[in-house]
Formats: sequence, C-alpha cells, structure tokens
Amino acid sequence: MNNILILGSGGREHTLAWAIAKSSKVDKIFVAPGNAGTNQEFTNLALNPNDFEAVAEAVADNNISMLVVGPEDPLVNGIVDFFKNDDFLKNIKIIGPDKQAALLEGSKSFSKEFMQKHNIPTARYKSFTKDTLSDAYSFLDSLQAPYVLKADGLAAGKGVLILDNVEEAKAELAKMFEGKFGDAGKTVVIEEYLDGIEVSFFALTDGENYVLFPEAKDYKRIGEGDTGLNTGGMGAVSPVSFVNDDFKEKVIEKVIKPTIAGIKSEGFDYRGFVFFGLMNVNGEPYVIEYNVRMGDPETEVVLPRIKSDLFELLEKTYNKQLNNEQVAIDHRTAVTVMLVSGGYPESYEKGKEITGLDEVVGSIVFHAGTKTENNKVLTSGGRVMALTSFGNDIAEALNISYKNAETVNFDKKYYRKDIGRDLM
Repeated sequence: MNNILILGSGGREHTLAWAIAKSSKVDKIFVAPGNAGTNQEFTNLALNPNDFEAVAEAVADNNISMLVVGPEDPLVNGIVDFFKNDDFLKNIKIIGPDKQAALLEGSKSFSKEFMQKHNIPTARYKSFTKDTLSDAYSFLDSLQAPYVLKADGLAAGKGVLILDNVEEAKAELAKMFEGKFGDAGKTVVIEEYLDGIEVSFFALTDGENYVLFPEAKDYKRIGEGDTGLNTGGMGAVSPVSFVNDDFKEKVIEKVIKPTIAGIKSEGFDYRGFVFFGLMNVNGEPYVIEYNVRMGDPETEVVLPRIKSDLFELLEKTYNKQLNNEQVAIDHRTAVTVMLVSGGYPESYEKGKEITGLDEVVGSIVFHAGTKTENNKVLTSGGRVMALTSFGNDIAEALNISYKNAETVNFDKKYYRKDIGRDLM
C-alpha cells in the first residue's frame, strides 16, 4: 500500500498531489494542512508541517509510506534528520535533503561558500554582520550600482533588496542589522549585481545522480512590466524561449553537474528537488540562489509537463536508483497565471467567496490561499490560486488562462495581464 503525505498548503503542494495521484501505484494522498483544492480531491490533515511530532503521528495513523516535504521551513528545521534518527520513522521514504544540505537555501552565505568551493559561477560577494558594518560600507563603495543586499536566513522570499543609490543601500543595510527581516538579517550577503534574464532549472537528485525537469521563468513583481513590490510569484512559463541547446548544455556542465558532485563530496543526505535560480548573462549561466524544494508558481507549469510517473521517480530518488533514468516531457507550452487578493503583497482581506470554479474550461486550477467553510470556497491568503493551461505556444496557452481568470471571481481579485509577454 502506498499512502502519501505531502506537507504544505500552497499551489506547489496541490500540484505535487495532483501529479503524484496520476500514478496507478498510489493508493491515498494526504496533504497537511492543505487548502480548499486539496480538500476536494484528497484528504487534508490539520497540522503544522514544523510540528514534527504531529507529522510523525499522522504518518503512523494513516499508514504513510512516503512523505514529500513541499516548503523549505521543515527541511531547514531538520525534518529529514528527525525521521532518520527514529527507529520507526527511518523506514518512511522522505523526499527532501537533511538539515546540513538544506542550508543551501537556509543560509545565503553557506550557499555562496559552497558555490565558490565547487567552482560554480555566481556573482562576486561578501558576507557581513553588525560588527563589520564599516567593512560592509566600504565593500558597497567598491561596487557599481545597483546594489544587492540579501538577508542570510529564510525571510519568506522577501529578504532581497536591489537598490540604485549607495547611501540608500547603506541605510537599508543598517535596518537589516537592526531586525528589518528578524533573525534572517543578522548576517547579510552583499553581492555584485548581475545584468541578465532570470530562469529557473529543476533537478531531482538521489545525492549522486539526477534527472532534469523542464525549466521555467516566473514573474515576481506585483505590477505589469515587472514593476512594484516583489511577491511570491504572479505566474510562470515553461519552456523558456531563450533556453537553447547551447545555454542548456552550459547550465548542465557548469552548474548542475558540479552542484550534484559537490553535494556528494560534502556527504549530504540529499534525496529530493534542487531548484537552481539562474541569471543568463550574455549566454552564460550564473547561480543567484539554490532552493532545496520546488519553486512556486514554477511547480504549476513544470510538473504538468512531466509525462513520467512522478511517484516512481520519487521512489527511485529515495532508493538511490536515479542512474540512467529518463524523464518524458510534454513539448507543449504551459503557462500559469496567479489570481491574488487585492492589496497583496501588502495588507489584504481574507474570507472572500470564490465563484466560477465550476465554469473553468481548459485550465487546471491549483489552489494556494483558499479554505472551505460552510461548503463555500473562500480566500485565505495573498496568492489565491493558479490557472495553468497548455498551448502550442505562449499566446495560445495564455489566452486560455486569461479567459478563465475572468471566469473565476472574488472581491478585489487581481492578476497580471502580461505573464510571458516578454518571451513571445
């Protein structure tokens, strides 16, 4: 019996559940805590993914054979180590890296040192604390504008500042050391700005071998034309038109292979997803960041393009059997558009009734910030849901998603109307 538990509550977790459920080998899927979408198709469990004792109890109670960790927090907090060190839990197939490997996302300075050690191309940088503030100011003076400041720890995707003025950069740096991003900003990485186009690559690794998933480009800014505040992501596209064979080969040889080799040589227990946040600078890939899980909303365009049995791939990942594995890919274009609450990413209202879901045609709806109450689907977060559509090109796929973005309604609904336009 293969009962699967997926930890998390967003669009990424709904997509993971949807993709894993296609396998004939899977019996039952649980999502914790899940959302209104996962509640309709699977079984939600009301627990906190960072409460490892509660997760362990759910695993035992529901005869779980595989645990897929969606978000980064439980990984950085050591859920894999917690399972490995328990006599009963160590037999559960858990997908994700151990606590040490999770520092590749959990600490910007750790990941930068890893890249430097393993000769992986990245921007020039230095790390600073409050005690070395004057050195940090001097380093800023040595750089050209714009200036990139990154909180070392996890800051829910909001810990990166890009500033055009050196005095403003110094003022913001001081605020970071004073707690602007809480403990995440106790150490700050200052790095050289890379001028290029962002793209994300994804691999599934057993710690020695890997398989490559389709690449994607996401759109982080709230406003059209990439303006306004950063969000958790307003939409995504896969494949990405500027990722030609030449660039892809460079990514594999200069970034992915050395990263997996580095993971192996460091002795990390890494059985899970690696997200490579890259910048294409004049045809050369540079690593901006690693994530130790799938991205969101990129998951919503990447996983629908995978035709292989995802559960089988995850099983082989856990069993360290990914050598010579091939992944079948749908060659059509997938586009996802996020519907968000009015006011997001700043203050917004929750509890708005969502209508029109049963009238969606041609798109897959992946819920993110939703909940069920009195048989109604309500908004419960900033990013409410993703509408993913296929097409022979971006325009065709976009057209379907945008039609459905008009069909689904809730008070103060907002979405970007230019997702993928820069790639057309």
